[in-house]
This record gives sequence, structure tokens and C-alpha cells, in this order.
Amino acid sequence: MELNLQEMLFEFFGGLGIFLYGIKFMGDGLQKSAGDRLRDVLDRFTTNPIMGVLAGLIVTVLVQSSSATTVITVGLVSAGFMTLRQAIGVIMGANIGTTITAFIIGIDVGEYALPIIAVGSILLFFFKSKKVHNIGQIVFGFGALFYGLELMSGGMKPLRSLESFHELTVELSSNPFLGVVIGTVFTVIVQSSSATIGILQGLHAENLINLNGALPVLFGDNVGTTITAVLAAIGTSIAAKRAAATHVLFNLIGTTLFLILLKPFTALIEIIRDNLSLNPEMTIAFAHGIFNTTNTLIQLPFVAVLALIVTKLIPGEDSIVEYKAQHLDPVFIEQSPSIALGQAKEEVLRMGKFALKGLEETNEFLKTKNTKHSSNAYQLEEAINNLDRKITDYLVDLATSSLSEHESEEHSMLIDTVRDIERIGDHFENIVELIEYQQANKVKMTDTAMEDLEVMFNLTVSTVEEALQALDQKNPDTARAVVTKEDEIDRMERTLRKQHILRMNEGQCTGQAGIVFVDIISNLERIGDHAVNIAEYVLGEQK
Repeated sequence: MELNLQEMLFEFFGGLGIFLYGIKFMGDGLQKSAGDRLRDVLDRFTTNPIMGVLAGLIVTVLVQSSSATTVITVGLVSAGFMTLRQAIGVIMGANIGTTITAFIIGIDVGEYALPIIAVGSILLFFFKSKKVHNIGQIVFGFGALFYGLELMSGGMKPLRSLESFHELTVELSSNPFLGVVIGTVFTVIVQSSSATIGILQGLHAENLINLNGALPVLFGDNVGTTITAVLAAIGTSIAAKRAAATHVLFNLIGTTLFLILLKPFTALIEIIRDNLSLNPEMTIAFAHGIFNTTNTLIQLPFVAVLALIVTKLIPGEDSIVEYKAQHLDPVFIEQSPSIALGQAKEEVLRMGKFALKGLEETNEFLKTKNTKHSSNAYQLEEAINNLDRKITDYLVDLATSSLSEHESEEHSMLIDTVRDIERIGDHFENIVELIEYQQANKVKMTDTAMEDLEVMFNLTVSTVEEALQALDQKNPDTARAVVTKEDEIDRMERTLRKQHILRMNEGQCTGQAGIVFVDIISNLERIGDHAVNIAEYVLGEQK
């Protein structure tokens, strides 16, 4: 058989591209059908490691990617939504959930791939219903997945005639460690364990690799998939780095255990294959499922030990923001609306402290250009957005209770204050993005401009701080001081804008620097506006 290298490579890599697109498209459709509340599932149902395993499994089945679940988990840990122990459970569940793709591949419907794609296309292009559109996306992705596999399989068939490939598979059978390395490296390159396991299923189906050689490669695929979590954790919090390290450690321990027990494990898979009359693809799927499920069952009781190990490996204190609301107990809405109102105010003040801290971190980022401060600012802004939703929902529920006239006024004031604090978060996030733009484009600001920004920043921070004090203490004098300071911020913004235009005209700084400077002071001025809104609510309440 003559080897047509071009045709073989085109079919293989074209098929791989279609396969990866199919998985992604199907996962997106499933995610949309699930209402895009995957983050909430992970946030709510991870009270203990066992629940974490279930949550990780469900979310991974819905998004068809353990890497996506792990990245979301790393983000939640970094944000303070989830503890390291909870994250370990989710990561274990994600490893089980990702085996579903292998089982889907094991159902041999490759010859129907094109009709399935046709059905998906009809649902996508001839129906306007969003629900039908999502189903069409799932069906189209499902068909594309199998069509990609068929192309890859066709591309791999000529490898039978290559003597060097036969020698490699013989070497894999006798040297399991080589199989692990190949599986790891290939998955790191492709960035999808589902794809590399799909390729492995195709190779096994074409008798290009036997079970003894395939299983170590399978273990390596599971190690390689951890690279996505590692990449997601770069530049994030220490807790996120520990979550990513746990993913690596979990799969390395599992791979080591199964390499030690490779002979009995291979014998077990052969018994299951013969008794259930499994096709080659389904045989690999069962091996994958048993590997990840057994690995989870073995390591689940040692979650605390895993957490301790990664804490020792990655030492240091982490500045975790406690995202979850601390004072919003729904029981008070029914039992005592006045207490519920007081609790809501405490949470609003807590949200305000996050805004103040975020503003301070933004100022530090401007001065030092240290990405630790930008990361903290983004984290705080996300915490503010979360509390904005939680407090608003709580206050909306509270509105149905019987409140006195004074309580109703305070209720309205709190809703308005929440909106103002959320906007402060948006503005300091804008400033962080401007500083990042400045860094990325090497925009130089003069020392005078930096000094001016420092003065305005300090004034804005103290104005927000006093506005929150006025709200906390219901102090009209402090509130009036905020109004005075805000007038000063407005005057400063106008003055600094004019001074910067003069510097630009004199050629002391560039147009890009001018844009960054003017946008930063504009955002600071708007933060001052929101601070004075809070002060005016206090003054209005006093009247």
C-alpha cells in the first residue's frame, strides 16, 4: 500500500479540527440549554467534597470539557467563592465527567455523522426558536464530532504499512512510561484530553495499538489535561495556584498507582471487554471511566491531605475576598422585616468597604504597576458585582413585607446605594484597564501628571471613605463634608484636564498619554459623583 503523506496529514489534522469544533459547539449548546448557570451550580452545591464531586461531574457533562470546569473552579477559588477542599472535590468530579465523551465516541454512529450534521443544520438555520436553535447546536456538534473521528480514523489507516510505527507500538507495550509521556505531551499540545482519547480509540479500533500499549497513553492523556488549569492559574491568587496544583497531583498519583497495577488493570479491562462484547472504542471508554472513578474513590477520603500537600508546596498567605453575603438571612424577612433591613444595611456597608479597598488597590497598581494589585482590584470588583445581585434580590424580597414609612425610605435608600457602590466598582475597573493599556502600549506619563493623579486619587478615596462613614453613622455633618469634597474633585478634574492639554501642546507628553490621563481623572470624578449620591441619601433621610 502506497503511503500518501499529504492525504494522510490532511485527513488527520482536518478531522482533528472538526472533532474539536464539534465538542466545543456541542458543549456550548448544552451550556445554553442548561441556562448558563454552571457557576451557580459549582458555587451552591459544593458544601462538602462528595457534593463537589457530583457538581464537577454534572458541569463537565454539560460543557463536555473537564478543562473548562477546572478553569471555572480555579476562578471561583481565586475569587473566594470556593475553598481549596471544595475545589478538590469538583476537580475529581470533572475527571469522571470527562469520560462521558469517550463513551459517546464508543457508540459507533460514524456512518450516520453526515445525516446528523444535516439535521443539526436544519434546526439551526430553519427555526427561529432559541430552544430549537440550542438543540440544533448540540445535534450539529454531535455529528461534527463523529465526522471528525471518521476523518482521523481514515487518516490513520495507512500507518499500518509503516514499520517504524509498528516498532513504536511494540515499544509502548513493553515500556509503559513511554506511553505516559507520549499521552501527556500530545494532550498538552492539543489542549484536549477528549481529542487525544478519541485518537487513541481510533488507533485501537484500527489495531494500530494494542490494549497494553493504549492504557499507559490513556493515563498520560489524563496528566496532560492538567496543563489548562496550570495556565489558568498563572498570575492569579495563591489559592488558585493550589487548586491547579491539586489537579496535577491528583492525576499524577492516579497514574502512578495504575502503572504499578497495570497488569491486573489490563486483565480487568480484558474481562469486561470479553463479557460485555465491547467494541475497541468502548473498551477504551470503559478503561477511562474505571481509571478516573477508581482514582477518585481512592483519593476522596484524603482531600484534607491533598490540600495540606499543595499548601506546603505553594506556601504563603492569600488575600481571599469572602464573596458570599454574610448578613442576608431570609428568615428575618418573614420574622422581623426591621432586622432584615438592618442586616441588608450591614451587607451594603461591607460592599462599600470592598469598593474602597478596590479603589486603594487601583491606586497602588497605578503607582507600582505590580499586577498583584490589578488582580486584587478585579477580584474585589467581582465581589461587588456578586453582592450587588444578592443584596438587590434580598431587598426586592423584603419589599413585599410590611415596612413602616421610615423603613420604606431606608429601603429605597439602600437600593440606590447598592447601585452607586456597584458603579464605583465599574469605574475603578475602568481605571485598571486604562493602566493595563498604558503598560501594554508603553505609554509614558510625566512625573507631574503622576503627581496630579496621586493627589486626585487620595482625595477620591477619602471622599468615598467619608460617604460610607456617613451612611454607617447616619451623620449629616460627615455627609455635608462629602458634598464639599466632591465639589473640590469636580474643580480638580477641570483644572487637571486643562493642565494636561497644556503639557500636550508643549510636547511634554503624547496624545496616548493624554487619553489615558483624561480618562482616569474622568472616572475618578464619576466615583466622586456616586460618593456624593450616598451622602445625599443620608442628608435626605435626616430631613
